[in-house]
Amino acid sequence: MLRPKLRDLEVHVVDQSGQRGVLLRDPLRLSERAIFLPMTLAPLLQLCDGTRDEAGLRASLAVRAGVQIGPTTLEQVLVQLDEALLLDNDRFARAYEAALRGFRTAAFRRPVLAGHSYPADPEALEAALRSYVAEALGIQQMLDAVDGGEVRGLISPHIDYQRGGSIYAGVWQRAEDAIKEVELAIILGTDHIGGAKLTLTHQRYATPWGVLPTANDVVDRVARAVGPETAFGKELHHRVEHSIELAAVWLHFLLGEGQCSLVPVLCGGFESFIEGDANPAEDVDLAACLEVLKETVSSRRTIIVAAGDLAHVGPAFGDGYGIDIVQKALLKTADEETLDLICAGDEEAFLEQIRAEGDRRRICGLPPIYLALDLLGDTQGAVTGYAQCSADSQGTSFVSICGVLLS
Repeated sequence: MLRPKLRDLEVHVVDQSGQRGVLLRDPLRLSERAIFLPMTLAPLLQLCDGTRDEAGLRASLAVRAGVQIGPTTLEQVLVQLDEALLLDNDRFARAYEAALRGFRTAAFRRPVLAGHSYPADPEALEAALRSYVAEALGIQQMLDAVDGGEVRGLISPHIDYQRGGSIYAGVWQRAEDAIKEVELAIILGTDHIGGAKLTLTHQRYATPWGVLPTANDVVDRVARAVGPETAFGKELHHRVEHSIELAAVWLHFLLGEGQCSLVPVLCGGFESFIEGDANPAEDVDLAACLEVLKETVSSRRTIIVAAGDLAHVGPAFGDGYGIDIVQKALLKTADEETLDLICAGDEEAFLEQIRAEGDRRRICGLPPIYLALDLLGDTQGAVTGYAQCSADSQGTSFVSICGVLLS
């Protein structure tokens, strides 16, 4: 508290009781408390970088933002941030270590979205997924055939099922025959918290139908190749990240009574590849990880799943304008160009397109899709569905999603 430093947080602009401000939450959910700051105090967030004491914070706030704040009010704000575990300090470190121990020693990784984004009851969940399959069939999003041979991988959304159910169904149902034959599913999910290029876990993923085992022999080989800090440094992200979970539910649904082990890998930290000249193909850790996974794929019947959405555009994601019908059409055109590159199996051209446009579409599925294409090698894809899903109540922000079979 002498020189408070904020952690990386979820920050949302909201209206609360008629007052506009920012809502701060812990992305790791070590605390469920949310802290509201009026917009006049929002500049305080940038100032809490660990270099200023309370007097320095009040002085900087006055000079930079013209906001006068008394010592008592500032202390109250800092205490709230501290109690919500939003400051990078000893209190947070103790809570983090306790949560990590709890996650690693638990019998399995509990599904965090069961009962929220999808039914927790197994029968109700099965009925819901079957309804999405029927919807997908009804709007003819299914493919009659996949050119190029058997399905070796797929791209699945990770948006909620309510908005993306038919897109999920269109790709997963078409991959059912391949899934029933596999021994291993490598699920590459988007790490929305970020901070690491890849993160593994030994923990097993549970769904309402039971527990899917993790192929810890594969996890251990990757960890030896990249080092334990790289492999498990952000392992707690698996506890709350939804991208792998939403794919694992569909995998388990189609497996039925079948058996399949998982290699769950969270993927993130591609900023240096987008903003600079660095190339993921030359990254030592990614190359070491992919080498182990390629050896595994060559010796086991495996399906590769990239759990990633496409564009995130509009005011809900920081754009200063709403997305109208013309911009939605332009977005679709840009997404179709992206899908063409993906279906050609050209991960480098896919990355270069995003780099050239400055990632203006905020494609959060870039890391898992790129790595899936690299892992599969010579591949071609077929789009099973595409949708633009509303992301705000005004209908001015959208997330675009797709399903792609990879053979």
